[in-house]
Amino acid sequence: MKKRLALLALTTASLLFADLDGSAVQAQSIMRSPNLNIESRIPSIGPTVAPRINPVVAPRINPNIAGSTVTGLDSTSPNLRTYPPCSSADRDSGGGCPDRRFRSANGGGSGGPSARGRDKGARGNAMLAVPGLRAIAGELVAEIDGSLSNAQADELARRHGLARLQSGYFPLVSASIGLFRITDRRSSEAVSREFAADASVRSVQPNFRYVLQDQGAALTEGDPAQYANAKLRLPQAHGLANGANVIIAVIDAAIDVTHPELANSIAGSFDALGSKEGPHAHGTGVAGAIAAHARLMGSAPAARILAIRAFGDAPSGAESTSFVVLKALDYAAAHGAQIVNMSFAGPKDGLVDRGIAVAAARGIVMVAAAGNAGPNSPPLYPAANAAVIAVSATDAQDRLFAASNRGSYVALAAPGVDIFLPVPDGKYQMMSGTSFSAAYVSGLIALILERNPALKPDEVRAILTKTARDLGPPGRDDMFGAGEADAFAAVSATAPVPVASAGKIENASDRQQVPATGTLIPPAAAMASGKAAVGEANRAPAQ
Repeated sequence: MKKRLALLALTTASLLFADLDGSAVQAQSIMRSPNLNIESRIPSIGPTVAPRINPVVAPRINPNIAGSTVTGLDSTSPNLRTYPPCSSADRDSGGGCPDRRFRSANGGGSGGPSARGRDKGARGNAMLAVPGLRAIAGELVAEIDGSLSNAQADELARRHGLARLQSGYFPLVSASIGLFRITDRRSSEAVSREFAADASVRSVQPNFRYVLQDQGAALTEGDPAQYANAKLRLPQAHGLANGANVIIAVIDAAIDVTHPELANSIAGSFDALGSKEGPHAHGTGVAGAIAAHARLMGSAPAARILAIRAFGDAPSGAESTSFVVLKALDYAAAHGAQIVNMSFAGPKDGLVDRGIAVAAARGIVMVAAAGNAGPNSPPLYPAANAAVIAVSATDAQDRLFAASNRGSYVALAAPGVDIFLPVPDGKYQMMSGTSFSAAYVSGLIALILERNPALKPDEVRAILTKTARDLGPPGRDDMFGAGEADAFAAVSATAPVPVASAGKIENASDRQQVPATGTLIPPAAAMASGKAAVGEANRAPAQ
């Protein structure tokens, strides 16, 4: 019976599978390739949701700058091609490096549409976090006896196994400063100790690196709405002041002084590097955020710019050094700068701090980018210097720029994300970074000083912070400082000072809308007697 039942079952099963063979194969296929509802891998992002940015990734800088000195820029730019580094042959041929000006590398990346997500950028700021990379290897900056001749300075260097690269007297700090290179394999620490012990040496420090603070650049044409103008209430502020005849030193990469946005805005130019490189996107963009007045509108369209090139290309991207930055500060102070814009960052630097302290004591307002190294970064300088107004960056929705530094040293915030700015060759570009928020604030200060040129730096800071629009937690915080700058409120809070002109009294707000001349004022006149003297010596005829 058992055998018969088993045989019957086997026969039935055989007949069943013979009839349904096709259905069985189909069922297996369904199991192997289940019909699952899988969501798209391309997320749908709401307009109020900001892109995710790695806050510790610093910008890639546009290395359209020269040699081993520096002119870089920090910007990450979608839709922007990258090119091989500009060779010395390219630079010396007289044609520059066509189409390479907007390539970003140390603080201002560039790439295709997806570059923003995959670019590791931030090499410049990441570099500053590594102690061994915060200074130029094998170089020292020292204050030496000012009575030494060049031959004696060379002999001093040889005695300590050094070579003198440059030296000179810096009136700003009333000292002779030399740049030296170690000629053997001794450590910088050991050589510094030995060199500092010499009676002809007053102080010794590393030659620190600085990198520019922009993050993001994309070639663009047209005139998109400048949201920063509305955020800062610039149109209302310009009804009261436009920065006429206020001198702002821009220590940066080379500025395209021929750009239509900067017509008649350049008071003078100085190359602290002595390089042959052409203009650069970062410096031109910073100057444009301050003084643009053609298709775009800067925060101080009638301000006058001292274009000081202090940043150039280097193997790791655009950068500058302690020695070059001090040289730039020295020039700015000697040529009548009332405001100094420093859209760069580096480690704490005793020599540069010394220059900043003297400049601030002379009444020069110092402004710097807070930095693009993110929330976990230690304080970056010169922004963290107590005499400097440090500016963080916000976007169109008043959110903090993800890569912006935080800290108790942040004074206030300003727009710095997706800013439409001029770049060389009459072009325009979208860029982001605390570089540009600092530039907007420098221009805003020019509006204040036009109303009252006699204000001291601390008084200017107080006006800015008291009139800022609070963001984030109520009251001051480490992200936005006192809040987002409000140009109209700040200018309105500044009592205008009557200005004597052509035998009559007029208000500063009645002066011309754009600079009338690009003549550089003589240093003697510029330094005459405080801000009022600077304003009078440099006043152009009313249009």
